[in-house]
Amino acid sequence: MRGLLCALGLAVAMTATPLPAQVLDFENLEGWQADDHRAALTAFLTTCDKINGDDWAPICGLARAANQSDASAKAFFELLFKPVLIGTPPALFTGYYEPEHEGSPIRTARFAYPLYGRPPELKDGQTYYTRAQIESGILRGRGLEIAWLEDPVEVFFLQIQGSGRIHMTNGHVLRVGYAGRNGYPYRSVGQEMIARGMRRPDEVSAQDIRAYVRSNPLGGMELLYINPSYVFFRKIGELSSDQGPIGALGRPITPMRTVAVDPEFTQMGAPVWVEKAGRNPIRSLMVAQDTGGAIKGAQRADIFYGTGDAAGDAAGTIKDGGRMIVLLPIDRAYALLPEG
Repeated sequence: MRGLLCALGLAVAMTATPLPAQVLDFENLEGWQADDHRAALTAFLTTCDKINGDDWAPICGLARAANQSDASAKAFFELLFKPVLIGTPPALFTGYYEPEHEGSPIRTARFAYPLYGRPPELKDGQTYYTRAQIESGILRGRGLEIAWLEDPVEVFFLQIQGSGRIHMTNGHVLRVGYAGRNGYPYRSVGQEMIARGMRRPDEVSAQDIRAYVRSNPLGGMELLYINPSYVFFRKIGELSSDQGPIGALGRPITPMRTVAVDPEFTQMGAPVWVEKAGRNPIRSLMVAQDTGGAIKGAQRADIFYGTGDAAGDAAGTIKDGGRMIVLLPIDRAYALLPEG
């Protein structure tokens, strides 16, 4: 999960300056007719009972009955929801995934870079040690290490993704998930590279950052320290191999059906219609089941691409426009419109 920043099931927040909201019809959603609505409904049911608000309970009950065919799933969404465009497009869509790495339960010559569990003294919202301080060894020797990796760059990107699978030297596969953070805001390494004139905006990707840091070890690590935010992990033992990582609502998330959103603007657990532009356009109904430190704004979403290197390669190149539209219960949708 993407560095949990929200309480479960936050509703759309009203900001000091309310954002524009427009209620649409389903015929206004490009590609709506061609989507796999039952796949979206299956993902929705995973976290439906976690949504905050009494008006969602009867909807969840009807959702279970509608999960019989694509036609019944499509009718369910069209009868009980209205599409709402919150904020002003273009949106910004990025991608994330669940990495897989080799690792060790103990430190070795090969596996020398730790994944830390959450320190017991760290409180939610507390400002703790910075990334540079932690990676300089200030937590060393306290027994907080839950696994060791062979590459500090992969430790960094595992924290960005917030979850992963570690294939241990003893043959065990360890699932790790988000356990907390050090209280510092996320700062984009890619944006820093652009600001320094090291890359153009169209050149920056996760793959490019990895390559730069590995080819420039000293300067590369200094660049990573630009992001003071540091994520701690926990071991997750209750997931089967075919399940995705745990999202912000405490349930497994679904490849290409889960999005991480800003809960200040997007109802957690709500269906979200994604119209992503770019080289590989997407027209699909997803579910707001995760959050992330870099996911800010009403027209901002991170699409979960799945597990492993192929998913990482796909997710790492996504930085596209488009628009995102939240599906809300009908009364709730119209309540967002200004009076008069």
